[in-house]
Amino acid sequence: MSRRAREALAAYGFLLPWLVGLVGLTLGPMLYSLYLSFTRYDLLTPPEWSGLDNYRAMLEDPRLAKSVEVTVVYVAVAVPAILVVSLAVALVLSRAMRFLPFYRAAFYLPSLVGASVAVSLLWRHLFAGDGVVNALLRAVGVQGRTWIGDPDTALYTLVLLSVWTFGSPMIIFLAGLKQVPRDLYEAAEVDGAGPVRRFVSVTLPLLSPLIFFNVLLTTVNAFQAFTPAYVVSGGTGGPADSTLFYTLYLYQRGFTQLDMGYASAMAWALLVVLGAFTAAMFATARFWVHYGDER
Repeated sequence: MSRRAREALAAYGFLLPWLVGLVGLTLGPMLYSLYLSFTRYDLLTPPEWSGLDNYRAMLEDPRLAKSVEVTVVYVAVAVPAILVVSLAVALVLSRAMRFLPFYRAAFYLPSLVGASVAVSLLWRHLFAGDGVVNALLRAVGVQGRTWIGDPDTALYTLVLLSVWTFGSPMIIFLAGLKQVPRDLYEAAEVDGAGPVRRFVSVTLPLLSPLIFFNVLLTTVNAFQAFTPAYVVSGGTGGPADSTLFYTLYLYQRGFTQLDMGYASAMAWALLVVLGAFTAAMFATARFWVHYGDER
């Protein structure tokens, strides 16, 4: 056996566990779920082919329409808020100050635990009728409400939870700010540019690749949000379906109502939407994303 063949064999040997996981745990289940999306399947009996019935039913499902509305509102509010807060904090932490490593770790920590069941339970208690938030409001003479029990405010408590976990995009922005050449700021200042103008004309263009990455990643994660809505609403999406995220309704159809064929169709519809969003982001990136090596 030649040396080239031995090296190739060794490489495939090291890759074999990953390939087995890719085929057995990712591609295989994906293709099987695609097949299930064209069937009636209740997890207890063999799947029965039904063609496009599940996809047609999705167009006439009022709860599905409600879940799409709730998810779109959540994404439209949470994603910009996360990006604005993370960039603002990154701008503050990019300056020299005492105990800077501690502040960075403290701001990043919530992103590690924010999607956990424990934090979601804590959030539910904070915004309950007798929770800490209302206790603080009463201390200053303001009458609170049952924030998670009111359809008008329940969704926004979950938005607040998502904004609290801004650590990951903040770290990315912070790394980008450290790479901005100081001489560009000095040149802009010599030309008479104030702080706002320097931010708009220097900082934002040079951070545009990171803004693109954070927008894409944060939006995809927001569309897949599940745990906070499940825990805060007790798995119901209430009150009045105000926290019925798309993924939560998918879970209800698949594992509560045992309609796995319909749930599989919902999953593939979400995949198509996220794929279309990603393609649109890359297609429009050349108009607003600027790289430092461009001429």
